[in-house]
Amino acid sequence: MSQSSKRELTTGHCQCGTIRYEFEGKPKWVMHCHCRSCRRAVSSAVATYIGVKIEQFRYLQGEPALFESSPGVKRYFCGRCGSPMAYAGHRWPGEVHLFHGTLADPSQWPPTGHAYVNEQIAWFDAHDELPRYETFAGRGITPVRRGPKPTGQGA
Repeated sequence: MSQSSKRELTTGHCQCGTIRYEFEGKPKWVMHCHCRSCRRAVSSAVATYIGVKIEQFRYLQGEPALFESSPGVKRYFCGRCGSPMAYAGHRWPGEVHLFHGTLADPSQWPPTGHAYVNEQIAWFDAHDELPRYETFAGRGITPVRRGPKPTGQGA
């Protein structure tokens, strides 16, 4: 196979396997999100997402159900098993944000940072040296710190 014909594919699926997807190439980013809305969507202390361009992504099997959690914010999930699958929002046009836990091989794309640490739960912290962003990460946005919060402090 020639170098130009090689494709890097990442696959994923819901818990029951009704919905399957793939994306080609590298994701734009992989982040832990600490915001209240994302925590509620996954019923956990943190949600981890993979941001990919819409043109990289496609469903292979099934179509997710949709819940509009707020104006311009769409959350996709499996209508059979309830697994959260993806997020799309007007603030990120042309992107789909997939839940990391739906990857067939989660070790393939490790997280690169933490977003919305200003909403982080006080008793939760990840002991990694990744950058922490007060709200979202993006071009020109400086992290508030790297690594866990200092002992005895909030976000």
